[in-house]
Amino acid sequence: MTDRKPPSNRTLLSWMPVVVMAAVAVTDIVAGPSVGFLPLVSLGPAFAGLVGGWRRTVVFGFVALLLCIALGLYDGLFDSRRGYTALASVAGVTGVGVAAAVMRSHREAELASVRSIAEVAQRVLLRPVPLTAGPLQVAVSYTSAVAEARIGGDLYEVVSSPHGVRVIVGDVQGKGLAAVETAAVVLGAFREAAYDEATLSGVGERLERSAARELEGEKFVTAILAEIGTGHAVFVNYGHPAPMIVRDDGRADFPQPPAFAPPLGLGLDGAESPRPYRVGFAPGEQLLLYTDGVTEARDTEGRFYPVGERTHLLKDPDARRALEALREDLALHSVGPPHDDAAMLLLRYHGHEKGKPSLPRE
Repeated sequence: MTDRKPPSNRTLLSWMPVVVMAAVAVTDIVAGPSVGFLPLVSLGPAFAGLVGGWRRTVVFGFVALLLCIALGLYDGLFDSRRGYTALASVAGVTGVGVAAAVMRSHREAELASVRSIAEVAQRVLLRPVPLTAGPLQVAVSYTSAVAEARIGGDLYEVVSSPHGVRVIVGDVQGKGLAAVETAAVVLGAFREAAYDEATLSGVGERLERSAARELEGEKFVTAILAEIGTGHAVFVNYGHPAPMIVRDDGRADFPQPPAFAPPLGLGLDGAESPRPYRVGFAPGEQLLLYTDGVTEARDTEGRFYPVGERTHLLKDPDARRALEALREDLALHSVGPPHDDAAMLLLRYHGHEKGKPSLPRE
């Protein structure tokens, strides 16, 4: 048995001209000409102009004129000015409705063009992550805080490089187009450095130099870099929330760096680069990287989202379905629309391919 979906607002508006004109006709016949309902027939083409093209508005305008003539003759209104006034009101409203429908069609076409460009920008900036990368199964979730937007200030990427599988998850300060532009700079630098640099520290230094050149004022990017090797993962943390490793027994670990480094863009000249730290990451375990839009989501009582208590949601054999369950739980926990972008990247360790050992290097 299938569930019946409630009619959408657009469907209701599409039927509104018919309902209005029928109601006016019935009321006019029942109440008589003394009530003066006849000019309200013009509401038909007025509502028609809200949904559909200008041709639809013309059709309803023509029907409204015929109905107005019929009711005017029935009421005997053409012996005075009332009948002609009603016809003029219907014709005038129809003309305005046609003009409004044409303008709306142009705006919708422009909006469709902008959305198509935005979708191309999204594919360039946040490219679809591979379903598998070396020994890993990969899934990603992104929720933008900006209505109708699919990209924002959070960023992620997975690169299978000659030096191992390398990953970044980051969060740009601020929102809007400026944050998207900064995210593009960081991602572009990471994609090149992940292939070129022999160590994860070298990747981080390249990102820091790129951020220092591009970011102005007090803008910054928190980020965590990861490199997956045989039985281990190496992290470099730039002021980002700690990763979550889900062990075989369902226990959640949040490995912390030996020393916290400032976010990208805030590194002081001559300051020591953040030190990579190595953590055990064995086959059968899961690694979840996320932004603070996840951990800082609050419920009705102001409590933060307890991601460490939700490891049971990641038991689905399919990584994408598991991460979707976590995303839905996060949406249920949150109050109202999201106040910040929320990105999650799930890596499942299934074991190394033959002939590709590569312990992560610091």
